[in-house]
Amino acid sequence: MSDLDPVALGRWLAAKLPGGDLRIERIGGGQSNPTWFVDWGSARLVLRKKPAGPILPGAHAIEREFRVLRALERTDVPVPQAFWLEEGETILGTPFYLMERLEGRVFTDCTLPGLAPEERREIYLDMARTLARLHAVRPEAVGLVDYGKPGNYFERQINRWGRQYRESPGGVVPALDRLLDWLIANMPEDDGAVSIAHGDFRLGNMLFHPTEPRVIGVLDWELSTLGHPLADLGFCVMPWHTGPDEYGGIHGTGWQAAGIPTRAEFEAEYHAHAIPTPPLAAFHVAFALFRFAVIFVGIADRARAGNAASAEAATLAPLAERFAIRALEGIDAARLTTLQDA
Repeated sequence: MSDLDPVALGRWLAAKLPGGDLRIERIGGGQSNPTWFVDWGSARLVLRKKPAGPILPGAHAIEREFRVLRALERTDVPVPQAFWLEEGETILGTPFYLMERLEGRVFTDCTLPGLAPEERREIYLDMARTLARLHAVRPEAVGLVDYGKPGNYFERQINRWGRQYRESPGGVVPALDRLLDWLIANMPEDDGAVSIAHGDFRLGNMLFHPTEPRVIGVLDWELSTLGHPLADLGFCVMPWHTGPDEYGGIHGTGWQAAGIPTRAEFEAEYHAHAIPTPPLAAFHVAFALFRFAVIFVGIADRARAGNAASAEAATLAPLAERFAIRALEGIDAARLTTLQDA
């Protein structure tokens, strides 16, 4: 049971919830915080903890995940119930928390193979509606008014992720350098829009009902903060710009005939259920791809250090450059469209 001491966990659980036999199963495939199914008697739980070893400052924010889950339990945003947080390192070596285990489906392939076209369409549209519900929650109404800094979101985020990239020991990624320079030069003026931003809102972080095409749980909140709603929306439309070998995108797959809505239809569904929000621009999509590229830089760094959360981490490292290239392609395409419309 690598990276998890079942004896120590059992003692800790016994103090929280008397009685029960402990059963543990590692959940594979994640690239962030190591995660396990934990059965304690009749209680079916999920445990998430910070990875062992050195990590970038502010990364793997277990405590923030727990806080935002607790806050959103009182809203119509579907989240699992968060039970206990252990902020110390004496029990399992790093901080961790436990939440309820929801029974449902997780889709990592954005083409949604094996589903009927109408179900594919509704899965995407319900994801758009769920994102709109999240952004409609007022931070001050759920105790999250101090969950992030107000204003200048994109400037602060580009500075943060740019710093993480530059501090990486992995060396320079030329396409990522060009993208970072473009983002800095084309940053929009701050329009004052503030919402609870998930930070990693994508199909693979949604738990869907076992038989119905609707979201029953939004997962993986470690990157959440107070931010701009278009940062989340831009992140959520990445599958239309990336291929199947680029973390499960749909570009080049013939998705148009498979029931999946167009990016424009997805955005329209979001705006139909959202509080008033400006339209998505090329900058927002490029920013989303940039941030995901830097996440892959971090995955590669952890793989080299030997403490990545998934055995796939080393093979995913090249995606940092691939995502930066996709962003630059999108910028060029938007520029060409603007010239043609002029």
